[in-house]
Amino acid sequence: MTTVLSNFDTWKQFLADRVEHGKEIGLSEDSIAKLAFEIGSFLDAKVDPKNDQERALKELWDVGNEDEQKTIARLMVKLVQKS
Repeated sequence: MTTVLSNFDTWKQFLADRVEHGKEIGLSEDSIAKLAFEIGSFLDAKVDPKNDQERALKELWDVGNEDEQKTIARLMVKLVQKS
């Protein structure tokens, strides 16, 4: 069974779609970043990495404090906005 997390490019597209939807409904950049942080926290706690990229992100997430995790979340939003 293929999931959105099976392929990193699919995951980035999924996140990009959510970010775009957030903008369309008027969410601020801060609100989008907060949601990305919440998604990252959920994924860290509940989902095993499905590929090398997700494993690297999880390892970075796990060693970071909350401020650093928020930075990772903001960087992921920026990454998908540029793609």
